[in-house]
Amino acid sequence: MSRGAGPVRREDVGAARPRGRAAGHGGTQHEGTTRDRNTRKHSTREHKDNARRLNNEVHAAHLLGRAVHGRPGGDGPPAVDRHGRQPAADRRPAAGRRGRDHGTGARRRHADHRRAVRRDQGTDLRLRRDRRGRPGRGHRDRLEAPDGGLRNDRGAAVLERVKEAVGAAWSEEWGRVVAAVIASTGDWDLAEECAQDAFERALETWPRDGVPRRPGAWLTTTARNRALDRLRRAANESAKLREAARLDPAGPAAAAGSAEAQAVAAAEAAEGDAVPDDRLRLIFTCCHPALPLPAQVALTLRSLTGLTTAEIARAFLVPERTMAQRLTRAKAKIRHAGIPFRVPPRELLPERTAAVLAVLYLLFNAGYAPGAAGPDQRRVTAEAIRMTRLLTRLLPDEPEAAGLLALMLLHEARAAARTDAAGDLVPLEEQDRTRWDRQGIAEGVTVLEVALARRRPGPYQIQAAIAALHAQAAGPQDTDWPQIALLYAELARLAPGPVVELNRAVAVAMAHGPQQGLALVDALDAAGELPGYHLLPATRADLLRRLGRTEEAADAYRRALELAPTEAERRFLRRRLERTAGTQR
Repeated sequence: MSRGAGPVRREDVGAARPRGRAAGHGGTQHEGTTRDRNTRKHSTREHKDNARRLNNEVHAAHLLGRAVHGRPGGDGPPAVDRHGRQPAADRRPAAGRRGRDHGTGARRRHADHRRAVRRDQGTDLRLRRDRRGRPGRGHRDRLEAPDGGLRNDRGAAVLERVKEAVGAAWSEEWGRVVAAVIASTGDWDLAEECAQDAFERALETWPRDGVPRRPGAWLTTTARNRALDRLRRAANESAKLREAARLDPAGPAAAAGSAEAQAVAAAEAAEGDAVPDDRLRLIFTCCHPALPLPAQVALTLRSLTGLTTAEIARAFLVPERTMAQRLTRAKAKIRHAGIPFRVPPRELLPERTAAVLAVLYLLFNAGYAPGAAGPDQRRVTAEAIRMTRLLTRLLPDEPEAAGLLALMLLHEARAAARTDAAGDLVPLEEQDRTRWDRQGIAEGVTVLEVALARRRPGPYQIQAAIAALHAQAAGPQDTDWPQIALLYAELARLAPGPVVELNRAVAVAMAHGPQQGLALVDALDAAGELPGYHLLPATRADLLRRLGRTEEAADAYRRALELAPTEAERRFLRRRLERTAGTQR
């Protein structure tokens, strides 16, 4: 047999066996008996020799292929011992051992690698510190390491990384988890409780099993399974109560089915599906027009951001009990009024989208207002930006959502310069522009350009364009006030209102002189459209001061000081009043 013939099959071995007398073998009938007997003996010995030789050739052909393809210097025939067999290190494992976890074979081909160790042989130092479990047979006691002492020094670091991962998931995935459970069960309170249970479970299991590749999917599945278990348990308890009371299961109530059973069926139907993103449905449900505006704001924060009731109450300066009652009434309203958990139909989408954007803008202003420098208020602002980003991804064809995001980013970019070290307000013309976030301004301008390219301008896009003109000016003297005045006129056409007119009066005063701006302010004051709004007398006082009418300006400052809602604004007005009064003397 030639070595290049390849492996020999078993049927080839059988075919090579002698079959008695060969074709053409001569002899007479008289010699037949003795010759046949000798031939059979000779054939038996020859068969054994052939089988032994062929088996050796099977291994030799296989090892020849290994030598040619896998080993340097494999041009010549493989080395064999005096019996024609390969050395033990080069011998192929038996067929029954192939594919086993610890099957023998030439796995380590370098002398420095030495031999492999198994189970508790060797030392702990052979395990890399960041090594994780791999497919195959592990330690019989399922220990991470033979002794377990080496990884004790990693416990604090691992726990810290898990806490960071859980915290990031809380901010990014809370709304997704709650929305998925609500979509499966229809129970808001149950969804929040099961979401909290899922995050607690993550703190328990992730240090041991590692942070999953998709934390949001892990948390959603865990929360949904938890809700399903609770609903099943409630359904079983109800069934036992009915049995104890000897209720007829075939009656009308049983035929209709309980709410728990229906929720279980819905959860079971969704259990095998891919984890959907139901946050868009959750946003529109929280901002349903049947709910009062304060309830919409509170429910949006609680359901989509994971802020606690106490944090929301502190952000809006109301008692925690009041906020808790507001949330409870909102959830009860959704349940009893049958408000659907869905995105509104196409004909109602523009109207409902405007309501959602208004809620998000209100959230942003709650944290951006003068004097709102506390951590809870700043977190509300950050959450408003994050939810608006989410909305732009969920509604990519809605330019007003992108316009609102651009407006928030441009305002937030100037937040650091709006107050000084003492927490006092700094007006726009006096702000240190080196403290502005140029990266945030660039992002806001980019988002605005994408929105304006759709050729469907709206109020938020116009406001973002005004903010962009302020943010891109190198100094107060470089601000394009005539363009800003024109944009305010367009905004007054799209979204008319007294606050817009007041802002337009300021822009007109900066572009065309304080006298023209003061005329617009006096018209608003005479119409009585902004009673109790402190910025109306404050704006009038500033224009009077610029015109040199200091006595009237001081009176207007005093009126604004009485109406100012925050201490930071009152301190600013006092400084302006003192400066104006000093000019009078």
